[in-house]
Amino acid sequence: MLTRRALLAAFLITALPLPLYAEGKPNLADREKLFRALQTATTEREGRMAEDAVWRMWMAEAPTPAITEAISEAMRRRESYDWDGALAILDKVVAEAPDYAEGWNQRAFIRFLKRDFEGSLQDIERTLALEPLHFAALSGQALILMQQGRIEAGQAALRRAVEIHPWLKERTMLIPVPGEDMPATGRGI
Repeated sequence: MLTRRALLAAFLITALPLPLYAEGKPNLADREKLFRALQTATTEREGRMAEDAVWRMWMAEAPTPAITEAISEAMRRRESYDWDGALAILDKVVAEAPDYAEGWNQRAFIRFLKRDFEGSLQDIERTLALEPLHFAALSGQALILMQQGRIEAGQAALRRAVEIHPWLKERTMLIPVPGEDMPATGRGI
């Protein structure tokens, strides 16, 4: 008999190679399965596996191979601390693919690193308009809002992120509110 963990691993391994799109449209059943796997993971390892699968899905949503390559190059530049170079690439990505949520999210992250918090928040809003379940964008929004002293708004964004991804690393930043239940989270709170 297969364990729950083995079933999750089998799903993630077999689902990832499947096309997530037919004629440019998301395969909603696969998306729902990936987010369900993320929400129902019972260990941090399962949560990370599901998170990785969601990230691969988001990256695969790029509308063209050129956009995929541009995002990859921007990420390489970010990793080598060439934030200006990454930003220049991502400016082009969002201009050429304004409906690609991950382009906006990646630019939001670069703007965050460059301490352009207002620009980052604008890009996060665009990301969330295109992908309301983008837990990383919500987490980034939470970090910025809390850094700006907007603790309640930041905590609300973080709670929403943790509702989507209970194993989110930033979950430890949740502040308990007297009389309210904490969102279901992985261990560590």
